[in-house]
Order: sequence, then C-alpha cells, then structure tokens
Amino acid sequence: MLEIVTSYYPIRRLAPVAAGLLLLALLTSGCNQSQANASGPTTSAPPQVGVLTVHPQATMRTTELPGRTTAVLTSEVRPQVSGVILKRLFAEGSEVKEGQALYQIDPATYQATYASAVAKQERSQAALATAQAKAARYKSLMAVQAVSRQDYDDIVATAKEAQADIGTAKAEVDQARINLQYTKVLAPISGRIGRSTVTPGALVTANQTASLATVTQLDPIYVDVNQSAATMLRLKHEMDSGEIERADNDSVKVTLKLEDGSAYPVSGKLQFAEVTVDQGTGTVLLRAAFPNPRHVLLPGMYVHAVIQEGVDRNGIMVPQKAVARNSHGEPTVLVVGPDNKVALRTIRTGQALGDQWLVNDGLAAGDRVLVDGLQNVRPGTVVRPVEAGTAGAAGAADETKAS
Repeated sequence: MLEIVTSYYPIRRLAPVAAGLLLLALLTSGCNQSQANASGPTTSAPPQVGVLTVHPQATMRTTELPGRTTAVLTSEVRPQVSGVILKRLFAEGSEVKEGQALYQIDPATYQATYASAVAKQERSQAALATAQAKAARYKSLMAVQAVSRQDYDDIVATAKEAQADIGTAKAEVDQARINLQYTKVLAPISGRIGRSTVTPGALVTANQTASLATVTQLDPIYVDVNQSAATMLRLKHEMDSGEIERADNDSVKVTLKLEDGSAYPVSGKLQFAEVTVDQGTGTVLLRAAFPNPRHVLLPGMYVHAVIQEGVDRNGIMVPQKAVARNSHGEPTVLVVGPDNKVALRTIRTGQALGDQWLVNDGLAAGDRVLVDGLQNVRPGTVVRPVEAGTAGAAGAADETKAS
C-alpha cells in the first residue's frame, strides 16, 4: 500500500497543470476562429497576362534549301601540239583574259615546217605559171597544126595539176601556221586561273589527258539546290487556288546564307528548274544565278538558299515563344476567349519566319493568343488580358518573373 500511494502522488500534482494548458489552447483557437469569421472568405484577383490579337497580313513565303555553288564556265587548258614548255606566262591565281598567252611551247620545229610549206606553195605557183604559158603557146601552134592535139591536151592537164598542187600547198601552209600558233597556249575563256601542273622544261603532248591549268569564271556564279517534288506540287496547288501569289512573274528572288551563318549581300534570281525528278531522292534540281563581283563565292561552297515562293495575302503569324507541343508532338497555343477564360488550341504551323511561326490552320482573325505570363495559367483559368507591347503587358511580364 505504501508503494501505490507513493507512485500516485506525482500524478495528482501534475493534473492541474495539464488542465490549464488545455484550457489556454481552446481559448486561443476560439479567438482565431472568431477573427477568421469576422474577416469573411479570402478571394484572389485574376492573373494579368499579355495577349496578341491575331490580324491577317501579307506575308512573304520562303523556302530555305541547302545547296552548293557551281561555276558558270570552267575550262581545262591542254596543249594542241607536242613540245617542250619554254615559259609560263601567267601568275597562278590571277585573272586572265580570253586569248591571253599562258604557255610558250618550243616553236622551232613548227617554224621550220611552216617555212617548208610556204616554199612548196611558191614552187607550185611557179609550176602553174610555166604550164599555163606553155598551154597558151600550144594552142596557137595547134591552130596551124604545128603540134598535135594530144600534146596540147597534155599541157592543159599539166596546168590543171599545177593549179591543184597550189591548193594543196595552201592547205599545208595553213596547217603549219596553225600548229605554229598553237605553240602559244592561249586562255580559252576569261576568269581566274588556278595552279600550273607543269613547269618550264616539261614535255607535253597534243590533246593529253592531264590539263596544264584550269580557268574558272566566278562572276556570275550558280547555286544548285534540291527541292522535294512534294513541295513543288504543294506550291503549285496553293498558287492555282489563289492561297499565295507570285511576287514577281518575271523572276524569283533568291538570297543566300553562307556557311558561317552570315548573309550574302547580293540577291540572285532563279534560272530554271530541272524537268525530271531524281528517282533516288525524290527531288528536283533548282539553279539560281548570283552576281559575284568580289569573288566571295567560290565553286563547291556549301550555302543555304532562301527562295521566295510567293506572297500569302492572309498570313497569320504568332511568336515562336507562344507555341508549345502536346504529348503527340502537335503545336499548341493558349488563347483567351470572350469570357476571358484560357483555352488550349491545336494549330498547324508552316515555316518559321524569323522568330515567328506562320500558322496554316487553327487560328482566325481576332483570336487572342497568350504571349506573356503563360507560366501562371492553365486551360480554364480566368485571366485579365492586356495587349502585348503595352505598359500593362510589361507589368504582367515583370510580375511573372517575380513570382
């Protein structure tokens, strides 16, 4: 009994303290509840967002295609006569003109051949003069029967043979003169000449396989690109239906982006489209011509050609930052309805023009697309829209960043 009383005694002493703490907690809770009831239910204002009202506008439709530059004219320099190179008459990498002498082949043997052909021609001319004079005398003698008819016919035939020999001699002289001229290897076209594959003292042969040098015309220059046949059919359909119209009926303007990302300062024009489709790639070759006065473009360079397809008179553009993708990979935007509720809209985008998408389907004139404050809203949220670009829209963007 003594143990029981001793252990129970502390419990009875602590009971009043616990009861006091419980009473204090209940009183505090009641006060807080009274204050909450007095203040009423809490409400929050609709979030402010920036919107862009869609307005159709004339938009230039373009296509960017990779391609390579190609020289308009390229000519390989080859000798037309055999011989030893005496001199190289140009500086490698320089500009040459058509007909300019590039190499000098040893002309000694060709000079001798030409002199021999000239002498042969003179001998034939002398023989002709003798035969013609003799034929004239025989004609008068035959009239008095001093010579026979046969002798006269023989001398006339000799004169004709001498006349034919002169023709042959003239042809040989011309051939010898041409070969002598070919000892100077001339530039076939105007342009920039590359490195020389031979040096003075080298033996070259007529019409050899290896070229002596290559001359390339750089101004103007071609750019060849490949466009899919499906894209060409789509463009034709859109033009026939009036959805887009050609900006210039005479020519199609083309601009270039160089391999380092810079823009080529001069625009070109589309020259032609190939009449057949490549069966392996399903593409059609397009060729554009560009002025190249400073020789910035060199044959074989990789470039991007931006081709103007036409003008879409009712084009709809939205900023790229306003477009997202759903789980199916489809482009979507958030639009604000007449009741200021946010709704998710699936769209169909076309090409990218700068920092905007061209919208082919899903939006109409007057739709309000969210462009600022997208992080704070979801479909169904009531918002306070402010036109993007105004002071209110800027404030909404700042509030979004602060949150």
